[in-house]
Amino acid sequence: MASGPSHDRATWGLSLPFGLLWWPWQGLAGVACASLAFLLGGLLLSPDLDTSSNPTRRWGPLRLLWWPYRNLLRHRSLLSHSPLLGSCGRLLYLAALLTILSWLGQPLGTPPPAALAQLAQQLWSGHQPLVIAALVGLEASAWLHLLQDGDPMPKTPRPLRRWGRRRRGRRRWGRGR
Repeated sequence: MASGPSHDRATWGLSLPFGLLWWPWQGLAGVACASLAFLLGGLLLSPDLDTSSNPTRRWGPLRLLWWPYRNLLRHRSLLSHSPLLGSCGRLLYLAALLTILSWLGQPLGTPPPAALAQLAQQLWSGHQPLVIAALVGLEASAWLHLLQDGDPMPKTPRPLRRWGRRRRGRRRWGRGR
């Protein structure tokens, strides 16, 4: 398993080369979106947000927003350290937080959640290739993290491991009858 500084060095070192992969299709805008998303994914939206880590500390006072996430998920759990599922979970968690804060802040003049949803829809419909480059950049940085940790697939949760052993045992004994 890699240390926090080695995760950071790899993220900084590979963000531009990853972004340059998008040059032929999307030009400079694609390079910028993919590179920045790769950096943000590795430095701020890391799979290690489920611990007290460098990515958590980088959020500064806003790190308190990640307290429920950290307490709900075990480190290296299926929901935090899985390819695709981990990144989607972190993005959905952020979207839910943003929606709740938008709803709570309406008396202070924040835009309502419906306006945020409309803005996201406009972003998707107007800049779909760049949004895809950004999402792939976020996911690629998560893959880099998981590969550096030694195994891109997390352990199966204990209840499912026990269930799987029981089923295999039944099949084994069931064949001899």
